[in-house]
Amino acid sequence: MSHVTTHVLDAALGRPAEGIPVVLSGPDGEIARAVTNPDGRVPDLGPELLAVGDYRLEFETGLYFAASGTETFYPRVTVDFVIADAESHYHVPLLLSPFGYSTYRGS
Repeated sequence: MSHVTTHVLDAALGRPAEGIPVVLSGPDGEIARAVTNPDGRVPDLGPELLAVGDYRLEFETGLYFAASGTETFYPRVTVDFVIADAESHYHVPLLLSPFGYSTYRGS
């Protein structure tokens, strides 16, 4: 399993958000790219271990909403986070709607 995983839920529709491109970046630039699966998850985003430091997940949400003809205020969502423990798993879920989003550290 990847050190960092994510899951996107379309909160407006109450279902997983499939097909969202996601980029994981670190201190030295891009680490990995993936697309959310039918369950809205990216279980294989990057390596099994990452060094302690600052990281970023960027979700191309505009593409997701455009595919369904839905207007959105956020063409992309960027989540900056810190890996403080190189041994822990980091799960970063995104709850998404056309005009709002939230995120948290999951398990």
